[in-house]
Amino acid sequence: MSKFQVSDVTITLPAFAKINLILRVLGRRADGYHELDTIFQTVSLHDTIKFTATDDPAIVTSGNDLLLAMGETNLVTRAAKALSDRFSPKQGARIHLQKRIPAQAGLGGGSSDAAAALIGLTHLWELSATADDLVNIATSLGTDVPFFLFGGTAGGKGIGNQIERISDAPATFFLVIKPNANINTEDAYKALDARSLTSKVDETILSSSGAKEFLDSSSFAFLHNDFEAVAFALEPEIERAKAALLKAGARGAMLAGSGSAVFGIFDSEDAQRRAIQAIELETGWRVFPCRTVGRDAYRSEMGPAGEVFALLFGR
Repeated sequence: MSKFQVSDVTITLPAFAKINLILRVLGRRADGYHELDTIFQTVSLHDTIKFTATDDPAIVTSGNDLLLAMGETNLVTRAAKALSDRFSPKQGARIHLQKRIPAQAGLGGGSSDAAAALIGLTHLWELSATADDLVNIATSLGTDVPFFLFGGTAGGKGIGNQIERISDAPATFFLVIKPNANINTEDAYKALDARSLTSKVDETILSSSGAKEFLDSSSFAFLHNDFEAVAFALEPEIERAKAALLKAGARGAMLAGSGSAVFGIFDSEDAQRRAIQAIELETGWRVFPCRTVGRDAYRSEMGPAGEVFALLFGR
């Protein structure tokens, strides 16, 4: 059943988390950003955002997360304001955010919320936005935000904002652990030793023709994250969380994004369930079972708003 809901002037959308199946940091650019080569994957762990159109042009946010109190620094508020500034809609909006995706985890929660705001408000306000309009706004909000306009499995190049469609990964069960540790993305980049930056990308792994072959592989040896050693050094508990996933039967496990969450890959829902029981007995970590969300499912979960984006960005 779709998580999309609609009333006369209200829509409710999911904002899905992501993991990076491959994350290579190629070097620091002259503008201070880092050049990346990555494969993104949306997963079923999600926040929920309710958008209500109002006659008052103001944008008002609420929710269960303290970051909402930061007003315009909150990514949802910034996304709504950027869209409003660009298109001058006749209406405003009340936005209620129900957070489930943990912060400072490398799961893209804030970026996904921002993209969902762009998707939801474009539909709610009936804006005549082009794909370029939305990608440009998304890029101004954060390097991960453009990916969430596409969803599913996708390659990311540049600073992560150049999105390449690739075949969706097969249906896969994941277990995400958020240990009792936090890593700020900026701190992770600062700690990344320049000598460890990937100097040459395996084009077979990161090409659109080769990605699905690697994702279908039984060994999951393709998993790679340049941040992992840095994260383990900064917060040893993160390495213990990865070890716990492997001990509980994960076929592969890795740091999520720049951390501090880790994820494990499991053969079945039963194997996933057994791992949850084993890990929860041993730790006080937060544990999130989830699975892949392909591009078609990603759009479908967003109802008519997702259909608009399918027309803009293609299937």
